[in-house]
Amino acid sequence: MAVTSAASRLGTSAFSDSARVELRPTSTREDVENVIRAVYRQVLGNDYLMASERLTSAESLLRDGKISVREFVRCVAKSDIYKQKFLYPNFQTRVIELNYKHLLGRAPYDESEVITHLDIYENQGFDADIDSYIDSEEYQANFGENIVPYYRGFEFHTGARTVGFNRMFRLYRGYANSDRSQTERNNPRLARELAQNKSSSIVAPSSSAGWSYYRASSDAPPAKCLGGSIAGEEARMFRLEVAGLRAPGYPSVRRSSTAYLVPYNQLSAKMQQVQRQGGRIVSVTPA
Repeated sequence: MAVTSAASRLGTSAFSDSARVELRPTSTREDVENVIRAVYRQVLGNDYLMASERLTSAESLLRDGKISVREFVRCVAKSDIYKQKFLYPNFQTRVIELNYKHLLGRAPYDESEVITHLDIYENQGFDADIDSYIDSEEYQANFGENIVPYYRGFEFHTGARTVGFNRMFRLYRGYANSDRSQTERNNPRLARELAQNKSSSIVAPSSSAGWSYYRASSDAPPAKCLGGSIAGEEARMFRLEVAGLRAPGYPSVRRSSTAYLVPYNQLSAKMQQVQRQGGRIVSVTPA
């Protein structure tokens, strides 16, 4: 079922309008290559893969029919390249978020799921944790042996929770975006909501909104400008969200995020100042 009539505005039409990628007994060699590309794209979070990083042995086994798509997914998820991209650089809760997205196609529903996988990782290791996703009843029921995992979090299906739909948008930032190039970088996306058992707000991906989403600090200015009425283009106010801005003084410290309310006639000058201070402008919205 399509995610919503607003799929194009939410940036999910690439998934709602496309058929599932499956390896069938009658698949041609070209079909097999499409499956391999789809697995890399899904499991590696749409990150760039060099030819030297490809798992040539596992690919050959899949082409020869010696392993299923599920086992090929397992090979990619346990590979050194997956660990280098997602395990080693990230805090463990972020790794779990990515594992859910890459292997089950959804976001974690609640904190108990995160705790379960933290326990497996701590006591049995990373490979055992990967097996716990791929050998689960959920994986088997939705993907079986020969369907490439896809983003199920955008669909309302049997066993799904409504909160998973909202949270998926915190992990997914657009069809052309990769899981290593998002503005929030290595920070967990759902830790706060899961700990507080709260739902996430749906923010359109950068492919449709024009900017990458970044959660401002709690001490940031409000999203809207309050006060008396104003008139004229010059008096319009805009809200700038900025990431990685260097604070003055020594030692040099970068703030995780901040925001400014800026009049229209000062907008250009403020953006130039932010860039000189090493910050990244991640959102410009009317206030």
